[in-house]
Amino acid sequence: MKKILFVTSEAYPLIKTGGLADVSGSLPLALTAQGHDVRILMPAYGDVMAELENVHTAVRIKQANSLIEIAEAHLPGSGVKVWLVAQPGVFDRRGNPYLGADGQPWADNAERFALLARIAVEIGLNRVGFRWKPDVVHCNDWQTGLVPPLLEDEPGRPATVFTIHNLAYQGVFPKETFKRLGLPQRFWSYNALEFYDQLCFMKGGLVFADRVNTVSPTYATEIQGDEFGCGMQGLLRQRSDRLSGIINGIDTAAWNPEGDPLIPHPFNATNLAGKRLNKAALRQRMGLDDSNSDALFASIGRLVQQKGIDLIIDILPELVKLPLQMVILGSGDKRYEQTLSQWAKLYPDRIAVSLGYDERLSHLIEAGADVFLMPSRFEPCGLNQMYSQRYGTVPIVRQVGGLADTVSDANATNRACGNASGIVFRDASESELLDAVLRALALYQEPTEWEKLRLAGMARDFSWQKSAAQYVSLYKLAIADRNRSTKTMLSLSASA
Repeated sequence: MKKILFVTSEAYPLIKTGGLADVSGSLPLALTAQGHDVRILMPAYGDVMAELENVHTAVRIKQANSLIEIAEAHLPGSGVKVWLVAQPGVFDRRGNPYLGADGQPWADNAERFALLARIAVEIGLNRVGFRWKPDVVHCNDWQTGLVPPLLEDEPGRPATVFTIHNLAYQGVFPKETFKRLGLPQRFWSYNALEFYDQLCFMKGGLVFADRVNTVSPTYATEIQGDEFGCGMQGLLRQRSDRLSGIINGIDTAAWNPEGDPLIPHPFNATNLAGKRLNKAALRQRMGLDDSNSDALFASIGRLVQQKGIDLIIDILPELVKLPLQMVILGSGDKRYEQTLSQWAKLYPDRIAVSLGYDERLSHLIEAGADVFLMPSRFEPCGLNQMYSQRYGTVPIVRQVGGLADTVSDANATNRACGNASGIVFRDASESELLDAVLRALALYQEPTEWEKLRLAGMARDFSWQKSAAQYVSLYKLAIADRNRSTKTMLSLSASA
């Protein structure tokens, strides 16, 4: 059994802005189910504390003349302990955990997440009175990037793992922030936290963690190149022997077509009748014509360029000529929202758009659509392509990141082997996306082949159990690396 301190800035269902929360709410549960002792450490946001039940102050500690409380609760619906870092005026504000009401980052984000890191260090070294010391501190994204460097020179420290959920968000701050945080001067180096004369939290994790991983094997390779490296590619190549990729799992209880309470007609791989009924229900809900046999395409997600929504918009003039309908759920860039809304008004029987996010509708879309469009320019892991396959909805994806790792293209070889589960295209271009759509429509016209695609996707195992076991193996490697580095330091001290 391993003791794991899981440090994160968000965890579902307590608070969520993206995929990090899904991982932070699911992986600790899967690790616990495999017999490990996991504690989640995260900020005590105002919204979280207002909703949590059975929460109490566990310890009070002083740091830099400030009184800090660590509250204790449990992740809802589980026995996993959650420790919440509380300090008046720091994390207790309501709303988005990173952005103010004006949509701009909180001016004190560096101080806020430096505090989270320092508390993680104190817990990691068993210095707060919990009488619990982790074997591994598992850090996630830039908000926890200071933890590995601050632990680096501590005797008897736990091993550290740093997971990159999205390399594009790095926690970069002006040089004066480094001084204001009172960080050791040795960290102001291009070999440490300095990044083009600025402070970079992300680099702390990339440079100092015993092991670095990201959320898919393909993304782990991609970020070592110029296209996806975000300026960190050289460093990541240097650490390639400590860098790996583990695909995210999904919550197979919440996303289960056989027992999903958010869809009107449950179904499974042996009886797809409910799938057809859900398609009719989705068309009715979205005001689409239900009198034809057209394929129903769908897209769910942020309406931003990263997700390739501009590519979908660019081919809409061609899509409305084809025997298909389109449902889009999401929010994001206002220009994309406006353009999609205009198309829906022009073709109300062919295109339906719902702006915002609706959990129930997202489940109905996955259950009722025939095809899911996900033409992302980059995608560290992605979840909807896995939800889609589980619900018998054939994904069209670009061959990047976790999309490449979780969808098998319906080429002749894969179809002959029974492995094909979607349509995969290579370049982020209108022509390739349109070709992929045409490939999907051609297969849709062959009911036997289409059912094979659906069933192959539904048979795939996207649960957390396999990924959790891979994380346990990663923790063992991190512990071994920590032990080797400790022996080396002791040897150097003795020889000096």
